[in-house]
Amino acid sequence: MSRYAMLAVLWDLFLTSISKIVERLASVDPVIRTPIAVSLGAIPGALSRYYLTVLASQWFGTFPYGTFFINLTGAFIMGFFTTFTLERTITSPDLRLLIAVGFLGSYTTFSTYTLDTMTLLRSGNYGLSLFYWAGSAIIGLVSVEFGSVLARKL
Repeated sequence: MSRYAMLAVLWDLFLTSISKIVERLASVDPVIRTPIAVSLGAIPGALSRYYLTVLASQWFGTFPYGTFFINLTGAFIMGFFTTFTLERTITSPDLRLLIAVGFLGSYTTFSTYTLDTMTLLRSGNYGLSLFYWAGSAIIGLVSVEFGSVLARKL
């Protein structure tokens, strides 16, 4: 089976089984329900990220087009999903955890980063949102370099 066919099968499996999973989670103890929901979303999210990254590098070359695409689509899906489900309250908290935290959290943390930035902006915390937005990127770059330097010294 090709990678593309495998990705399509995994995605279809995820979409078709999600309602059954959420129904079954309703009967599980709330203490373990949350980690189960997050874990069940994380598996297809991580696999989608991996296969889309591989596919993009095969199609387009070495520039990180896959990561770029994943970050943008993850941010779009996060904005759409959270707004649609929270404003219309049409989904269970378990489904929101499965999709927003589990799937999108493993698909891309960029979606959470952008949602957190927008939440800070909408709440009027402009200074804090600017610090979070720029600080995450700048301090993140510095942290990667610091980690690399430390690893070379060991």
